[in-house]
Amino acid sequence: MNRVLVIGGCGFIGSHIVDSLLARGCRVRVLDMKNEVFRAPLSEVDYVTGSFGSEAVLRQALQGVDAVVHTASTTVPSTSNLDPVADIQGNLIATVRLLKEMRQAGVRKMVFLSSGGTVYGIPETEIVEETHPLAPISSYGIVKVAVEHYLHMERQLHGLDYVVLRAANPYGPRQGYNGVQGIIGNFLWKIAHGEQIEIWGDGSIVRDFIYVQDLAELCAIAVQMPIQGCFNVGSGKGSSVNEIVEAIRVLTKRTIKPVYRPGRSFDVPRIVLDISRIKAVGWAPRTELIDGMRQSWDWINQHRAIDDIA
Repeated sequence: MNRVLVIGGCGFIGSHIVDSLLARGCRVRVLDMKNEVFRAPLSEVDYVTGSFGSEAVLRQALQGVDAVVHTASTTVPSTSNLDPVADIQGNLIATVRLLKEMRQAGVRKMVFLSSGGTVYGIPETEIVEETHPLAPISSYGIVKVAVEHYLHMERQLHGLDYVVLRAANPYGPRQGYNGVQGIIGNFLWKIAHGEQIEIWGDGSIVRDFIYVQDLAELCAIAVQMPIQGCFNVGSGKGSSVNEIVEAIRVLTKRTIKPVYRPGRSFDVPRIVLDISRIKAVGWAPRTELIDGMRQSWDWINQHRAIDDIA
């Protein structure tokens, strides 16, 4: 695949995917609503500004590309339930429209960033395989599952070559401080600004975390490798929120006294991904959690003077 369109390529994950694709010799076009926050536009990237929900914008962005990496989402798990209709319109309907435009443009390859943390709902097993039932408890997860089903339909009816990456919780450099997603990035930003950490529940919730550059490298590999279907992408290890706070305390050498808030109904108590399937095709995470957190902390200390954080 020579020319790749990255939808959401100016975002946290998307910007790292752009870097990985460029490193692999791909020509890259980015479709996003706004520019990157933490760096200037890259001279070697073709940028299209607009919404992926617009047919006219999609037609422009898809001209001459061989593959699409779809990372965009207008919601996160904690906001999607506030307006499921908007979630469906902004993400599911927009992606179905994207599939139609891809078909008409003759683009037959997609890598879709799904959610390993939400599509399974409350796990029935300690480690979750791809064959685990899909029973999400947030609109965000429901929409991700629905998109996966549409991708399957598109392959069966029209020959789409697709890869779904059910990613764990990504973290790393360029993760902005928005207060609604990404506990490692948000906690580190708060510590850097002398703010108090808030924890929903008692801190026992367990999550799987993936360093963003490891995830981005897999997205770039998936564009070029002859693989299809759904793959979990994580570390295969779980860490509780309290363990993350303790690691931050050691890393930053700061006194941390979290405020514990009532738990939220849409928070899955525990999710750790089985990554055997993706390891079988030659990929494995390379960055240990504490090393990735250290790189995140170093990066934040270099960039915390930026006021416009997204």
